[in-house]
Amino acid sequence: MLISEAIQKTKDFCCGIDAFTGNPIDPVTTRDKVTYGNTDQECTGIITCIWPTAHIIDEARKSGANLIITHEALFWNHGDHQDVVADNSAFIAKKELLDNWGGAIWRCHDYIHAGVPIEENGSMADGIFYGFAWKLGWLGYRTGKLFNSMDYVIPPTPARSLAKQIVNKLGLNGVRVVGDLDTDVERVRIPMHIMGGPGDTATANAMDSERIDALLSMEMIDFTTCQYVRDAAMLGHGKCAVQIGHFNLEEPGMEYMATWLPKALETEEVPVTFVPMGDTYQYV
Repeated sequence: MLISEAIQKTKDFCCGIDAFTGNPIDPVTTRDKVTYGNTDQECTGIITCIWPTAHIIDEARKSGANLIITHEALFWNHGDHQDVVADNSAFIAKKELLDNWGGAIWRCHDYIHAGVPIEENGSMADGIFYGFAWKLGWLGYRTGKLFNSMDYVIPPTPARSLAKQIVNKLGLNGVRVVGDLDTDVERVRIPMHIMGGPGDTATANAMDSERIDALLSMEMIDFTTCQYVRDAAMLGHGKCAVQIGHFNLEEPGMEYMATWLPKALETEEVPVTFVPMGDTYQYV
């Protein structure tokens, strides 16, 4: 099986409707492109990851895998534009590492979010958020529309204990917690990116009106929802937010991808391995 064929089989296994626009995934505008390497070669093995760090590329070389399927971009910018980093010494070094390896990188973002037939009944689920729920043991706690559920009702758990559980289950160095560490958490939500836009206010208002106890955030800037959570906790409303980090939260989806990819490829002969990038953050 050629690398190009493995990529096409993975696309065909997933839903082709963009989860964010509701339109068919456009091959011209999709994020899901080959961002490096030659796909016209026999596929000797696949590594799945959230982000192709230098370490992961080296692990692919050592294992003999020549295809890395990543969820995020390779060269630190949206669209993986190489020209804007062409003179950067880290880019030059990473490119040399890639050339010495000789494999290909394919970004799988829109397709895995669009849906993968991985529910128990074979129906579609967002492969990234399904993987997060699977990693935490929360598949049975999902509420609302299961396809891309980002809401959970969990057994009452003190916020401090919830944060520790997340650290332990995701293998993190730590998390940042805003708000009331002692409040009992039942209703949990993963919000979309909290980066200063109008949606931040909607998130804060929904947290209040829908009685959400805790947010598990990817990005969270300091001056919008973050401060709402802090004030609400100070006012006795029992709110908190656990700031996990974008890649830390989404990485389990790429770990789970390694379990269903052989079915998509219709063969067990191509080795598939998940390689973690490790916690993005260190704490001093």
